[in-house]
Amino acid sequence: MYRSKNPTLSDSTFDKSNYKHNSWDEESNFMTMEGTVEKTAILLILTTTLAIATYITIPEISVIGFLGGIITFLIIVFTKSTSPFLICSYAIFEGILLGGLTYSIENSVDYPGLGILAAALTFVILGSMLAIYRAGIISWNRNLAIAVYSSLAAILIIYLISFIGIFLGYKIPLIHGNGLVGIGFSLFVIGIGALCLVADFDFIERGVERGAPKQLEWRAAFGLMVTLIWLYIEILFLLAKLASRR
Repeated sequence: MYRSKNPTLSDSTFDKSNYKHNSWDEESNFMTMEGTVEKTAILLILTTTLAIATYITIPEISVIGFLGGIITFLIIVFTKSTSPFLICSYAIFEGILLGGLTYSIENSVDYPGLGILAAALTFVILGSMLAIYRAGIISWNRNLAIAVYSSLAAILIIYLISFIGIFLGYKIPLIHGNGLVGIGFSLFVIGIGALCLVADFDFIERGVERGAPKQLEWRAAFGLMVTLIWLYIEILFLLAKLASRR
């Protein structure tokens, strides 16, 4: 139960009994790390391409990406789908959302290039956490899991209150501002997001070790994308806070 708090990935995801598989003796039908990386790359290309296209053409359609992303996310999570079509659709919708969001934030602080910097920092964190995980510097254990999950719960509550506040005309003071408290909160959230990557790496590796079916490579890639998109958005908000202090 302590493997991953990513809602797209859980121990039951890799339960062979949940999937029909006729050729378990064939090595080609097993999930591999290489296959997961390839499918993650496909999703990243789709998201990046749509984000760039939306940014330079019609950023106003980001609301379509927001709604489409939520709908496909919920369908994939609650049906435990491994459908490449649904998962690629999620990547496309998120690309539309990120393109419009990036355009809006860059214009609000009058600082072009924040999106490129945020993307670069996201990949730096991804590479760094993967290297740290592979080197065994961080061990994903019960104590770390409890700490991360507790922090995630607190962050989700703040997100929920902030979302409700949009409709009621109020916002949580300080943490969304560009002061030290706001910047510190963003850094904290990014740190938790980075640790979620380690949890996902550990979970996927165990899925490979347990001989999960190959179609779950798409589900694993989807889980990583959810975390990476979250990280990108939080980094973008942090950079916007820093830029607005000029």
